[in-house]
Amino acid sequence: MLYSCKLKSVCNLPVIYNKKINTTGTSNTDVPLAVPGMYQLDITLRRGQSLAARDRGGTSDPYVKFKIGGKEVFRSKIIHKSLNPVWEEKACLLVEHLKEPLYIKVFDYDFGLQDDFMGSAFLDLTQLELNRPTDVTVTLKDPHYPDHDLGIILLSVVLTPKEGEHRDVQSSIHSFLHWRIYEIKTMLMRKSWKRSSKELSENEVVGSYFSVKSFFWRFQTQSLRLSDIHRKPHLWRGIVSITLIEGRDLKAMDSNGLSDPYVKFRLGHQKYKSKIMPKTLNPQWREQFDFHLYEERGGIIDITAWDKDAGKRDDFIGRCQIDLSALSREQTHKLELQLEEGEGHLVLLVTLTASATVSISDLSINSLEDPKEREEILKRYSPLRIFHNLKDVGFLQVKVIRAEGLMAADVTGKSDPFCVVELNNDRLLTHTVYKNLNPEWNKVFTFNIKDIHSVLEVTVYDEDRDRSADFLGKVAIPLLSIQNGEQKAYVLKNKQLTGPTKGVIYLEIDVIFNAVKASLRTLIPKEQKYIEEENRLSKQLLLRNFIRMKRCVMVLVNAAYYINSCFDWDSPARSLAAFVVVEDMLEDEEEEDDKDDKDSEKKGFINKIYAIQEVCISVQNILDEVASFGERIKNTFNWTIPFLSWLAIVALCAFTVILYFIPLRYIVLVWGINKFTKKLRSPYAIDNNELLDFLSRVPSDVQVVQYQELKPDPSHSPCKRKKNNLG
Repeated sequence: MLYSCKLKSVCNLPVIYNKKINTTGTSNTDVPLAVPGMYQLDITLRRGQSLAARDRGGTSDPYVKFKIGGKEVFRSKIIHKSLNPVWEEKACLLVEHLKEPLYIKVFDYDFGLQDDFMGSAFLDLTQLELNRPTDVTVTLKDPHYPDHDLGIILLSVVLTPKEGEHRDVQSSIHSFLHWRIYEIKTMLMRKSWKRSSKELSENEVVGSYFSVKSFFWRFQTQSLRLSDIHRKPHLWRGIVSITLIEGRDLKAMDSNGLSDPYVKFRLGHQKYKSKIMPKTLNPQWREQFDFHLYEERGGIIDITAWDKDAGKRDDFIGRCQIDLSALSREQTHKLELQLEEGEGHLVLLVTLTASATVSISDLSINSLEDPKEREEILKRYSPLRIFHNLKDVGFLQVKVIRAEGLMAADVTGKSDPFCVVELNNDRLLTHTVYKNLNPEWNKVFTFNIKDIHSVLEVTVYDEDRDRSADFLGKVAIPLLSIQNGEQKAYVLKNKQLTGPTKGVIYLEIDVIFNAVKASLRTLIPKEQKYIEEENRLSKQLLLRNFIRMKRCVMVLVNAAYYINSCFDWDSPARSLAAFVVVEDMLEDEEEEDDKDDKDSEKKGFINKIYAIQEVCISVQNILDEVASFGERIKNTFNWTIPFLSWLAIVALCAFTVILYFIPLRYIVLVWGINKFTKKLRSPYAIDNNELLDFLSRVPSDVQVVQYQELKPDPSHSPCKRKKNNLG
């Protein structure tokens, strides 16, 4: 009797975890807060009122940060020169613990300097009602000066439970519990046969139940931590191709009545910065770049124009926006956008296209192992389909299998590693393997190749819930150096790719491409990153660039004989022209020096420091560019990249044959007609130099070192699985 009664109590105990809570219209203070990861917080950042002035003009450039659990989860756009900004931005956040408040911080943006604090506030999530929109007004305060009035921020929030995920987790737990209870019943019945005359102790029954309960919480916590994966942007739904053509009648920001304009673009966390056009109000950029579109309904692209000022904060020229939801897909739109808060227009070409160029799947789902899919891929990049979609050069498949011997990033001596795979601006991520230094991912990534000279970057990070991910190691693999179907162990390198770090990663990579398309794409500009990292002054880097420059100068020492011949007047006409050019340059420098002397009297000490630093960075970059140019010419002829060396030889041979049959004057005539009519035939074409575009694909000596594979430890010898060479 005691046995049956206790067994019945055990079978009924887990049922309390399967009860559904009716949350509609009720406060969440009645909901058990121990269940994490079950809530979605939708926030609309409306506006601010009477914010604090932090700039000398009596205004501020405010933006807002949201933090939960010490981790930044959202950052708003910057509203320039306003104390009553209007954002109207939406953010969707996943909340694990309602007891952790939403931390709201407001800052004043200062370019090149530390942003000024404008106030903060907390939002208690336990006081919100579920499934009900709520307008919230938070008062900003400074903890060091609590009596100061710093204004208010207006929000609209909606807190909803993630019932779908809750049901999935509970259904899995419920099925396990039934299996576990059946196991307990069987165990108890076996014991009852052996000890028919003895009663079972209460500790055995309750202990079995609590083993189920501990598994319940362990399984639930692990499952909900894996739900963090969904926060990472895995796949995008489309591509936004933008061509920045020109600016018209921009506002003059310098004392000479001109500006040095450049443009910044922002779509979510994706950013792009154009090149700087010196001393003009009608700049011609002609730059093209792509953004990834993650939302089906589109998004808003924020565009700001700036004037570059050496040694001080850049001047704001104006801003505008593009609402992608208002543009039709698969069609190029010419937009002439009026700059708000400024003067002038920007001319853009915007194209929205659907994307099926990337994918991520488990190791069991492999495109190249399916004979039909493999045959279709080989047919797509066969030599017979040269002129079909010239932008689609090839196909890349990357198997991220596992890593071994990673660096321990946590105090427990473990790490929570995940892997990021990047090809130009395409970026995919694996899931996180928790508490492991030898993780197994077994994921397959596929990319469409736009440029066969691209470099595949695989980076391993340690996931940290309270701050940004920690770097564990990285490898950079040029696509042309890949051996198809071979599983290799790559030694992880440091951030600069100059030396090894702890651990190896096992990859298996396949590349299929059309050689003719790849050759044609070599003669057009390279795809640029969204935004390059800000250059920093480094003594070691400056010295290294100087040594590289010195080597190039020694190689090109014949240029010195040319200059010497000008002084010797071997050719009077050439010497006279050279001295006239030098004299003009010196006069311009003297005029600029006079202006700099007058301006320097008005600058403060900090501005002078910034000016000196910027000049040093400019010298450092110029040395790098000149040295890289010489090294690329050298590496073209020493067969560093055989594909490019063969391409150069074929081009020279073809040009020789053409010269043999066609007189040079006709070739120059055709080239001149093409050059001068190019703007008439395609007014928005991007200017380029085919020779410089070719050389940009050849790696410099620094890049050769970065791309060089390090020999792994002999103990790390992967089982190589060879396939047919698909290249």
